[in-house]
Amino acid sequence: MKIIGIDPGLAIVGYSVLNFEDDEHTLLTSGSIQTDKSKSDSLRLLEIADDLQTIIDKYQPDKACIEKLFYFRNQKTVIPVAQARGVILAVLEKKHIPIYEYTPIEVKQLITGYGRADKREVAQIVARSIKYKKLPKLDDTVDSIAIAMCYSRTNGLTAGRI
Repeated sequence: MKIIGIDPGLAIVGYSVLNFEDDEHTLLTSGSIQTDKSKSDSLRLLEIADDLQTIIDKYQPDKACIEKLFYFRNQKTVIPVAQARGVILAVLEKKHIPIYEYTPIEVKQLITGYGRADKREVAQIVARSIKYKKLPKLDDTVDSIAIAMCYSRTNGLTAGRI
C-alpha cells in the first residue's frame, strides 16, 4: 500500500510517499514544494495544487495522510496554512484518495509514544523505521514521513477520516 504524507504550508509543503508492506516502510520519495514569497497567494496555491497533482500522478498513492490544523501560536500563518490545506484536500478528493488527518500531538504519540516529543526524537524513530541514516534536511519533509507512518500505525482506524 502506498501512503502519501503531507505537512501543509504556503511557503513549504513537505511530502513523502511510503510503501507499507509486511510491517515494513519503504520510502519511495520525499521532498518539498516551495513557493516564491514574491508571488501572489493565489499563484502560490495553484503551484501547490499543480505540483501535488504531478506527485500523485507519478506515485499513485492509495491513502493520504495530512497534518490537521490544531493550534497556532502565530496567528499570521494560520490562514495561509489553512488555505494551502484546503487546496491540498481538494486535490486529494479530486484524485479520489481517502484522506486521514492527524494532529501534531497524535503524530508524536503514534511515532514516539509521547505526544510532547521533540522533532529530534520523532526524526530518530522515523530514520530507524525507514532504515535511513540520513533524513532529509527540511523538518517539513521529515514531518511528512512521520505523518505517512501514522496510517500504518493505526490502520486508519483512530485518526479523523475525512
